[in-house]
Amino acid sequence: YIVAALCFAVLLEGSLSKAQLTPTFYDETCPNVTAIIRHVLVNASFSDPRIGASLIRLHFHDCFVQGCDASILLDDPVNGEKEAIPNNNSARGYEVIDAMKAALESACPNTVSCADILAIASEQSVSTLAGGPSWAVPLGRRDGFTANRTLANSNLPGFNNTLDRLKNRFSNVGLNTSIDLVALSGAHTFGRAQCLTFTSRLYNFTGVGDTDPTLNTTYLEELRQICPQGGNSSVLTNLDPTTPDGFDNNYFTNLQVNRGLLRSDQNLFSTEGADTIEIVNRFSSNQTAFFESFVESMIRMGNISPLTGTEGEIRSNCRAVNSATIRSNSDAALVSSI
Repeated sequence: YIVAALCFAVLLEGSLSKAQLTPTFYDETCPNVTAIIRHVLVNASFSDPRIGASLIRLHFHDCFVQGCDASILLDDPVNGEKEAIPNNNSARGYEVIDAMKAALESACPNTVSCADILAIASEQSVSTLAGGPSWAVPLGRRDGFTANRTLANSNLPGFNNTLDRLKNRFSNVGLNTSIDLVALSGAHTFGRAQCLTFTSRLYNFTGVGDTDPTLNTTYLEELRQICPQGGNSSVLTNLDPTTPDGFDNNYFTNLQVNRGLLRSDQNLFSTEGADTIEIVNRFSSNQTAFFESFVESMIRMGNISPLTGTEGEIRSNCRAVNSATIRSNSDAALVSSI
């Protein structure tokens, strides 16, 4: 484990001045917040080995839409991000977040935001469940009032994205298009993906019944066994065929031998002349360098437009804004109309 609290003090200092987040935010009001979240997470992992990767994906998909405001957790039949194309029948782990929230409401009522739960759960998923680095998570986010399905459809990176499209998505939220992109993509060193996310590479890459030329031929045949043409598109396979549940640098070693499962992953290494190739090579040969960069990038991602201070609210239920908020907003609208 790499404890990054001291290593990235300078980084934190720079981001705190803007975001007002600090790892000590709950030290007085809910000192056991991380232990409570860890307990729920570990229990969930016994029956669901994918849960760690799923929760870090929720944090990622939350921060890329309106910032890290827990908007992805809202149940909203009209604007909800859960039904956005990148999330629908794909994003998961909501019930585990509910369980974490319930435990925290019991221990520290009206104190810990759903946005901070996502951030802490992501760190614990990497460090406690998967043997990856640990870090002091900057905290103090508050929860937003609205979801944005349209923005989720346009802002979230996709599994078939070209490298240029991926860079655009990262640039849109203020993240670095080389080191942040490669480091955060490294989260695909654990977890699973559905056949539908990569079968075009196996059977119809450019629409003429061909295969992706950047796909290792042995790996191609392995994947065709798992995902036969016309088969069940929701069947799961490991994102990292080498160490599927461990957080390590094998993801990058896989890319070097054309065994990246998703096109978006392989494009980091197989796009001619890309500045990401050198970073993939460096992380493949130096796991410590990957871990350090991953921690830095996770902290930067967690600092995307957080609501702090008196902005937003602390939801009592992560799936819905507080009823008092609904009433006050309605009252304000009534007053303004009069």
